Amino acid sequence: MSEQSATIESLGLRRPEAGGGLIIDGKLISQSVLAETAAGAAELLLKHRVRPGLAVVLVGEDPASQVYVRSKGKAAESCGFHSEQHTLPATTSQADVLALVEKLNADPAIHGILVQLPLPAHIDATKVIETISPAKDVDGFHPVNAGLLAIGEPARAFVPCTPAGSMILLQRAAKALKVDLAGRDAVIVGRSNIVGKPMAQLLLAANCTVTIAHSRTRDLADVVRRADIVVAAVGRPEMIRGDWIKPGAIVIDVGINRVAGQGVDAAGKPRTRLVGDVDYAGASQRAAAITPVPGGVGPMTIALLMANTLTSANRATAR
Repeated sequence: MSEQSATIESLGLRRPEAGGGLIIDGKLISQSVLAETAAGAAELLLKHRVRPGLAVVLVGEDPASQVYVRSKGKAAESCGFHSEQHTLPATTSQADVLALVEKLNADPAIHGILVQLPLPAHIDATKVIETISPAKDVDGFHPVNAGLLAIGEPARAFVPCTPAGSMILLQRAAKALKVDLAGRDAVIVGRSNIVGKPMAQLLLAANCTVTIAHSRTRDLADVVRRADIVVAAVGRPEMIRGDWIKPGAIVIDVGINRVAGQGVDAAGKPRTRLVGDVDYAGASQRAAAITPVPGGVGPMTIALLMANTLTSANRATAR
């Protein structure tokens, strides 16, 4: 193995078997983040007898939410955290959900509170998020944390986990490619409060020139073609075509979309498969580095949730 290849692999990237750009291995990189978090949690427990605590609140029985909550609980336990899951019926009143959040706010054993979205229609998600203490808002959705990020102080904020994880993947790719992010043209396709807007703030902090594009952007393909960095977070399967990608660009695909697959499974049901917001087959032949779906940004989201929880526990211990 060449020295360059060893460096690339040490950063969590790998060369594809069929040619094309480097694959940014989010699963491998997330494991390193989780390992660092577990080590930090063990040190906090040893020095201060404090175990980071994460509470996840699930309202209703949405199957996808149940899977996500289980994954978060397992990750918390693997990091040595105190982990709680509060599962409430879909009929739970908003007042009862808010009361539970307030109880968790006051619990010194809990450093991170996550209310799994979406919530049932009769519950105001914004009100619930605003009730979470900003100091325990490890999802980074509270207006106080969003405001700190917006004024350029991410170190004081909890940054939403998906863009924070995406930024780590981007930095790893840039290092492997020996590319300086400063001054690069970055295009984000998608303007959500959860991914698009905070991602723009992180890229600005890295001195990129940032464009936020969306469904009403004129000549979207031409806008994307100018980008040295493309972050796709629009929620439309393979919307960004391969020939939109500038040769040598870095592509971070946040999208996770389930589409029809081929044939049927053992139960006779039509098979499905996961794809991103980017046409991976085409884009990977032009990009210098690209995240796959699955196995790219997804694993990083849970890893950064754990990292944020450890940060919260460290801050609480220092106060």
